[in-house]
Parts: sequence; C-alpha cells; structure tokens
Amino acid sequence: MEPFATKVAILAQKLAEILAEKLGHKSSFFQESCLPSTCYLRLNRYPPCPIPSDIYGLMPHTDSDFLTILHQDQVGGLQLVKDGQWIAVKPNPEALVINIGDLFQAWSNDCYKSVKHRAVTHPTKERFSAAYFLCPSYETVIESCSMPSVYRKFSFREYRQKVQEDVQLHGYKVGLS
Repeated sequence: MEPFATKVAILAQKLAEILAEKLGHKSSFFQESCLPSTCYLRLNRYPPCPIPSDIYGLMPHTDSDFLTILHQDQVGGLQLVKDGQWIAVKPNPEALVINIGDLFQAWSNDCYKSVKHRAVTHPTKERFSAAYFLCPSYETVIESCSMPSVYRKFSFREYRQKVQEDVQLHGYKVGLS
C-alpha cells in the first residue's frame, strides 16, 4: 500500500496543478497547503449484503477535500450522479477514478463541481477500494481563485466542523453554502 500511496500522492498534486493551470493560475497553493501529513489514504471493505437495494456501503455524498483518487476492485459498486440519474462506474483495473471535492469547487469558484457519489453493496461478493484524499491543513484558508466569489472565505477546520454539525443535525452533510 505504501508504494501505491506515494504514487497517488504525486498524481494528486500534479492533477491539482493541471486543473489550476486550466483556470489560468500557476499556483503553488496545493503544494504548500496539501502536505503528506494532511492527506490520507483510506482502505474500504464492503461485505456482501443479501439486501443490496436497501443498504449502502457509503451513503450519497460529496468529498470534503480538494480531490480524491479512487481505485476500486472488479466487483464494482461505485455510482455517481449524472444529469440527475445514478450511474454505475464500471470497474477497470487499468484506471483510477478522480473525484473533484468540495474544496476544489469553492477554490475554483464553481468552475469545477464536487461530484455526488455513493457505494452500493453486492449481494454475494465482498468489495474493496482504496481512496486517496488531497487535503490541506486545518488552518488553510479556502478562497476563490477568481472574483466575484460564490463562497465566503473559510478555513478547512471551519468546513470540517460544519460538516460534523450537519451530520449531527441532519444525518448527512449539507455541503458548501
């Protein structure tokens, strides 16, 4: 897992730089803000479930980071919303799934959108995935790279606290506002 984490960490930084350049910014923001100590790799295991239509492996959500790099196994189960419909992301052993997160949406001033997704269970097969999250330090201030800004400035700590409050109050993350 360590070589995988190292490679996806480098890839995440490069992708963030490319996306920033597409917005006209040659920013070192991501290198300065998203350090190895603030980013993380999460391994997910979804056991088989005989009633998969009623049980989610992960509830519908958007990621709270800048971007996520996901490798899913051949069982599948990742779905995302496109044009208001849930669609399955077909597993490909040669591909990684890249999700834009809430922080990149705010930083890009809605040029890039955080993707709503979920994981569904399989009735007879166990499923595994590995997700790398490009995150800043809690003190990092997120503000739009262009004006006028759709969002007010906020720290990652503020956002994480808001997400936790949303989950306690509503049972789910409300998201950017």
